[in-house]
Parts: sequence; C-alpha cells; structure tokens
Amino acid sequence: MRTILITGPGGSGRTTLAAATALAAAAEGTRTLVLGTDRTDTLGAALGVPTGPAPVQAAPRLTAWRPDAAQDFRKDLTALQDRASTALDLLGASRLDPEELTPLPGAEELVLLRALRDAALSEEYDTLVVDLPPAPQAVALLALPEELRRYLRRLLPAERQAARALRPVLGRLAGVPMPAEWLYETAGRWDLELAAVEAVVADRDTVVRLVAEPGPAGAEALRTAGLGLALRGLRTDLVIANRVLPEASPDTWLAGPVAQQRKTLEEWRESYDVRTAAHLGHDPRGTDDLTALAVPGVQPAPPAADWPVTDRLGEDGVLVWRIPLPGAIREELDLVRRGDELVVTAGRFRRIVPLPSALRRCTVDGAALRGGELRIRFVPDPGLWPQSR
Repeated sequence: MRTILITGPGGSGRTTLAAATALAAAAEGTRTLVLGTDRTDTLGAALGVPTGPAPVQAAPRLTAWRPDAAQDFRKDLTALQDRASTALDLLGASRLDPEELTPLPGAEELVLLRALRDAALSEEYDTLVVDLPPAPQAVALLALPEELRRYLRRLLPAERQAARALRPVLGRLAGVPMPAEWLYETAGRWDLELAAVEAVVADRDTVVRLVAEPGPAGAEALRTAGLGLALRGLRTDLVIANRVLPEASPDTWLAGPVAQQRKTLEEWRESYDVRTAAHLGHDPRGTDDLTALAVPGVQPAPPAADWPVTDRLGEDGVLVWRIPLPGAIREELDLVRRGDELVVTAGRFRRIVPLPSALRRCTVDGAALRGGELRIRFVPDPGLWPQSR
C-alpha cells in the first residue's frame, strides 16, 4: 500500500489538500482511504460529507475515516482495569466507569497511530492518505513508536522477560514482589503494536507531503519541518504551495505578494519537487472545489533516505558518517556519544540512533556541517580495532 502523510504549518490548508490528494488518487483508479485527525470535522467540511468513527463513502473509490479518540481511550482503559482487577482490589481502589473517562494528554496521538497501523494493514485499500497534525507535532508523532519501543526495552529488557519462568523464585529470594505476568504480556503486546506502526512509517512506499503557503512564514516552517523529517529518515515526495495567487492578476495591489511568492517558489524548487494549488478566492468545499485545486495523487516514491559510512581509512585514517540534514543551522546542532548510540539534536528535534557496527569500535574525532549534510568523523580505537600484521 502507498501511504501519503500530509502535514504543514497550522492554517496552511493541509486538511483541504489531504482531501484533494485522496480525491485525486481515487480518480486515478486506486481504492483510497483518507484518515482525518482533527477533533472538529474539517475533513468532512472539505469533502462535503460528514466524517466520524464509522468510515463513510465520500466519492467513488474514496472512503473517509476520522477515529474517535475519546471512545477508544475509554475502551483501552476499561480493558486495562479488567486485566489489573486483582491489584486494584488489593489496593481497595474503586473502578472508573467508562462514562466518566475523558482522554488524557497523548491519548489522541496513540489512537491516531493505531488507526494508521490498522488502515495500512488493511487489504481493502491501495492508497492511504493521512491528514497529520501541524508539522512540529507531526514529527513528534511519527517519532513516538521508535521512542516508546526504546523506553520499553530499557524498562523491561529482553533478559528480564526471558526470566519470567523464574519470577516466583526470584521474588522469594529478593523479598519483594516481582512484576506480574500480565505486565510482561502487556509490554510485549505494546511492543508488537508499536513495531507495526514503525514499520508503516519506515516503509519504502510511505512518503511525507508538505503543505505551505509561499511566503516568509511558510518558508521558515518548511525549513523546520524538512529538518525534523530528515533527522527521522523520512522522505518528502512533494511540497504543495497552497493558495497561490495568479501571476497575471489585474489588481496592482497584488503585485507585491505575487513577487514575494514567486521568489519563495524559486527557492523551494532548488530543494524540492514543488506543485502549486491555486487560491480559489474562498475555502474549498466539496469535490468540485477539491478537483479544481489540481493536486497530484500518487507520485513515484523518491529514493530511500540513506545515512552512508564513507571509508577514508586509507586516505586520512577516518570513517565518516554522513547524515543528510537539509536546513540545519550549525549553531543549533549538538552531538553526544553515549555508548553505542549517538544523540543528535537539530534545532527543536532530537533523535537517539544506534551507531553502525563499524563505528562502535571508534571514537568521535569531530563533525562538520556542509551543504545540508552532517559529516561525523570517527577514528578507530586501537584497543578495539583489528590490527593489520
């Protein structure tokens, strides 16, 4: 399945263009599902069809779905109470009724990730279009499966899970209660679910499509979003410049904004494949307006993001790890080596990545940012590196 994740700065019209993209994909003959994330039905307003927890037919070969975070949160927490009933009874805790439960912060993100996984694994559709939150939140959302899996591995490492059969004996020896079996089972189930979402995000047929208005604010938002996505190794297939004013406008007062958008578009085209969606003079509503935007549907996926290690041992005795970070600013970069991991900070974004096996036997010798690429130099550690004879 092709998955198109659409994001951009708030107010850029990303929901409208997500609907237009899904409509274009369906018009190309693919069975398409568009997944909405807003609490309010902005997706339904754009399509002209109300959307909600039950998928609805929005156009030929196009289905729209907007999961209910509150409903799913109540269902999950009720199930958790049932599984932990023994512990709750021992503590004298009273149960929470489903009717009194409201989603906690972060619940909507988890519901969206689960919906993304379920939709991507479905055999009913050929194309999935996801209307993500605004760009900074979208990057954090897409990073969540990887981060949560890392936390689970630290809290319940594999070697401790392997010792589950010895739990009663260890409990008597240590004199303290050991984690219950349901905790390991829950952690294992969460890990599988998160791994499935992570696989969807990292799939070669998954791309991110950025939406922004051509202007100074849109340009800065695009730079920030592109940097966060690159740090996560996610690929951008297109940038859609939204609400583009006509070049041949008879209104003289539009000359300044038109010139500014032209300059911005020229700069964007140096780094991205840019398409434009015209300003219709009103908020697009219904399939006719969405079709008039002439937004592309499914496009060929760009090459997979690559972080290669360059062997320069024969030239100057180093290995160089090359990490593409377009839009990065030198003053906003930070690197920390921690064991076999590297903590990379770029602006507001941070990622902890495992070092390639060859670099684990090396020490960091320096780093430089050149042409939107971070190049980290590693020198072999004599105590760990095989010596030539």
